[in-house]
Amino acid sequence: MKWTDTSEIASALTKKFADIDPHVIRHTQLHAWVLELYHFNDEPDNHDDNMLKTIQKQWIGEFEKANLN
Repeated sequence: MKWTDTSEIASALTKKFADIDPHVIRHTQLHAWVLELYHFNDEPDNHDDNMLKTIQKQWIGEFEKANLN
């Protein structure tokens, strides 16, 4: 996975951190957790704030969908 794979990253975060509410995650923590993902193999600094915002937004969407069931 690369930073540009935002939906894949969001899905992986949803699975790995199922009990975490992504609404309250700071971008510094989000960055660290993305780097910990098993299939993530991009450069740590090869992103911008918009990518982190997009990842968090998609993660929130998946989190909310999962908690509706």
